[in-house]
Amino acid sequence: QVQLVESGGGLVQAGGSLRLSCTVSGRTFSSYVMGWFRQAPGDERDFVAAIIGSTGSTHYADSVKGRFTISGDNAKNTVYLQMNSLRPEDTALYSCAANPRDLVGPENALDAWGQGTLVTVSS
Repeated sequence: QVQLVESGGGLVQAGGSLRLSCTVSGRTFSSYVMGWFRQAPGDERDFVAAIIGSTGSTHYADSVKGRFTISGDNAKNTVYLQMNSLRPEDTALYSCAANPRDLVGPENALDAWGQGTLVTVSS
């Protein structure tokens, strides 16, 4: 019943910036833990950032701390990932999730995922 749609990916040179968006339907994003994940071809899916809707607290993978910022807009029911100082190793398919199992445990998991948006960082 929860639907997620990502947008904002594209091709950018190293050092550049992109802002990804994840629009949530079904419930407001503040009802959930929202997470951004990424997966490069041939690699496993990795955690990037999360925001807890009820409190606004945020968490980041060490590899993106100081460069990426996760935020939410209640009026637009949208979660953002602002990505600055991009590196070629940031190249991946970025997906957002509401109450992903890895973050909230199986009893609270929705495992609702968007289709993903591709980010390519050239050197």
